[in-house]
Amino acid sequence: MKLEQITVRHIKMPMKSPFTTSFGTIDEKELLLIEAIDESGIVGWGEAVAFVAPWYTEETLKTTWHMLEDFLIPILLHKEVGHPDEVSALFSSIRRNCMAKSSIEGAIWDIYAQQTKQSLAQALGGEKEQIEVGVSVGIQSSTEVLIDLLKSHVNKGYKRVKVKIKPGHDVEVIRAIRAEMPDLPLMVDANSAYTLNDMDVLQQLDAFNLLMIEQPLAVDDIVDHANLQRKIKTPICLDESITSYEDARKAIELGSCGVINIKIGRVGGLTEARRIHDLCKENKIPVWCGGMLEAGIGRAHNIALTSLTNFVLPGDTAGSSHYWYEDIITPEVLVEDGYIRVPQTIGIGYTPNMKVIDKLTISRKVYQ
Repeated sequence: MKLEQITVRHIKMPMKSPFTTSFGTIDEKELLLIEAIDESGIVGWGEAVAFVAPWYTEETLKTTWHMLEDFLIPILLHKEVGHPDEVSALFSSIRRNCMAKSSIEGAIWDIYAQQTKQSLAQALGGEKEQIEVGVSVGIQSSTEVLIDLLKSHVNKGYKRVKVKIKPGHDVEVIRAIRAEMPDLPLMVDANSAYTLNDMDVLQQLDAFNLLMIEQPLAVDDIVDHANLQRKIKTPICLDESITSYEDARKAIELGSCGVINIKIGRVGGLTEARRIHDLCKENKIPVWCGGMLEAGIGRAHNIALTSLTNFVLPGDTAGSSHYWYEDIITPEVLVEDGYIRVPQTIGIGYTPNMKVIDKLTISRKVYQ
């Protein structure tokens, strides 16, 4: 394939309710949409998941657009690409900037799936016809509000709930949840809010039969996590620490985790995400697909990835209506009794809703 035209759109989506973590609160999501057209007129879509500020990684919405405009699009435009796996090699001279790379690589995977008349899930080697879905819940105004919210999610059929924690908002909150919901499949996410000085607090979480504790320590660490994992029973799940296949390989070798969260944007695209999945499968490390408050395009890519066989834990790919008043795809992503059906139609399996996209667009630029 040769990309003949690429359009980058900046859109802003209001959220149904604010989402609070240890690093801040988000009440609207700004993101970039990538629309790529090949020489035969096939259109592929990608989504850039970086936030407007460098809370989660060093990337932001503005740095993503800069990388796309000044480096990544010039590398790809009018370049012959035989398979999406080749994109990683083409981008190898560009350090990091994984979310920028992922956004345009996702559009190329979409085009490839359409060219080969496969669903994106099939093109990636996925086998599942449906995926289990969990839900991520931000920090709430009170424990009572949080528990009521968790109960409502359980009643909707979600298979697992993730609760955000931070110092001072951890053990007692989880204790209260367990008192009300002793059998709830529950995990916690710390977003790197702790250090080894908090060992006593983290060890207390062992009492609550958690599925895992996600990224308790520093974003760039695998050594301290290995130390911590030896001293707690709850499996550690690494998120921010895993930005590549090599990160995953070293973390597994050190014993830094028992679970890995794979986010397409964080690791640089679907090709690298699949490589990490395969590595974890070989080493009997279960994986699941994390969320970045994606809109419909990014959510569609997550669903396709999660169809791979070692995604054995419910991911954060909740339905469209959980976050958005109106999503940018049709049909919207629907959760039924805790499951999402994996689309079998060619491409990503959802159609971009241009009426909604145009309404939400702040700016756009076409590259030819």
